Amino acid sequence: MRTELSNKEIGNRIMTIRKAKGFSQEDLASLLGISRSAVAQIELGNRKVSIIELMNLSLNLGFSIDKILAKDFNYQNDGIEINKEKEEQVNEERISVPELMIDKFRNVLLYILERCAGKANVGETLLYKLLYFSDFNYYEVYEDHLTGAQYRKLPYGPVPHNINAVIDKMIGIGELQRIKAEYHGYPQTRYIPLTKPDLTKLKASEIEVIDHVINQLSDYYAAAISDYSHKDLPWLATEEGDVIDYDLTFYREKPYSVRNYDIEENGV
Repeated sequence: MRTELSNKEIGNRIMTIRKAKGFSQEDLASLLGISRSAVAQIELGNRKVSIIELMNLSLNLGFSIDKILAKDFNYQNDGIEINKEKEEQVNEERISVPELMIDKFRNVLLYILERCAGKANVGETLLYKLLYFSDFNYYEVYEDHLTGAQYRKLPYGPVPHNINAVIDKMIGIGELQRIKAEYHGYPQTRYIPLTKPDLTKLKASEIEVIDHVINQLSDYYAAAISDYSHKDLPWLATEEGDVIDYDLTFYREKPYSVRNYDIEENGV
């Protein structure tokens, strides 16, 4: 008698087979005729797989439906051939990182600082988290990069990588001023915008995402925003010091997920 499996158990088994066969989420989405984010939600267990989709998966990935639903499922013993060459190719693609769009980054930074003008709590720590959530939220919703900045997992949360040269140049040409201050007894580094952002460089969809992040998080203290960022799945799933993979946004759950997958899948 077949044991009833949860969506999460089925999703985990599908992910196991996908990785064993060397397929990316994009490959699986193409096979099923759905979006990559929908595949991510299936693997996370947030979206049920229809019997038609399960049959398509069975045909294209080469596994038995009975075996994937079996209580003692084990892909290594079920005759599923692992494509090592394709798996390595997919892993190489996953290692690739976006390229920083310097002009876009400058204007996003200036826009955030202008919107947060007068907020004494917005020091370097909070600023970095506002940038992170703007970049990663935009990627989750639109599957495209906002600034292309890389973020590393560090003890106080995600921090943009290799942007010091950009900030130093902005200071050098009079766009920013860096000041040392004290906030509630702690040392603080702050940035003061000396020029306005060029809003023609930002799309309406980009401004909307940034505004939402600012409205939601700009009143946090540094310690509170660091703690909040530590519960975001992309940060949790990354090794200390490593670059955080943008694709991890598709595994987020509430309150961090900003994409309405229910509406997307139901076509409402």
